[in-house]
Amino acid sequence: MSSKPPSSSSKPPRFALYRDALKAISTKTGAPLPSLVFSFAVLHEITAIIPFAGFFFTARSMGIGSKLVQTASDPPSPNESQLSSWAKSQFRDVLNESGKWAERVGSRYGVFGFEKRTREEREHGILRMGDENVRLIESGLTSQLAGDAANAVLAYGLTKMLLPVRIGLSLWLSPAFSRNIVEPVRLTMLKPFRRRM
Repeated sequence: MSSKPPSSSSKPPRFALYRDALKAISTKTGAPLPSLVFSFAVLHEITAIIPFAGFFFTARSMGIGSKLVQTASDPPSPNESQLSSWAKSQFRDVLNESGKWAERVGSRYGVFGFEKRTREEREHGILRMGDENVRLIESGLTSQLAGDAANAVLAYGLTKMLLPVRIGLSLWLSPAFSRNIVEPVRLTMLKPFRRRM
């Protein structure tokens, strides 16, 4: 008797794998599942912020952000290997996505070399940019994205590439974080309410 492959309509929820992994860890370590889920969420964010900041400030200090963006946006050369061309294409896709993120965040908060814009200006595509910056256009990555915007693009892309490592690290550290930080804080906060009962 052959089993049918799962249909696309019976696709598991987006976070089902994480939930199942956390349930197994909860059973194994004895950490409460809600505390473990909260610990995972906090650690997942921490493992994004720290690498992003590290990559951003390293790229800024070495001046490599705009050089890498320039290299990725150059057309492939005739004597470039197929693997190199494919890697450059993948990196260009990540940089395009990262560039859109950098422009969105930069223009909202006035960071990465972008001037702060009002909601109306952002919705209508009105740009106010510093002299040294060139924006990403809808058709793709421009060849002269410079300054902090390029460093943010690079940092975001590299942090995104670390996602499997970040998830594994967050799962591994979640039980200890739950036992040593989340649970003591939760119990301390509940202590006054238990006395009243």
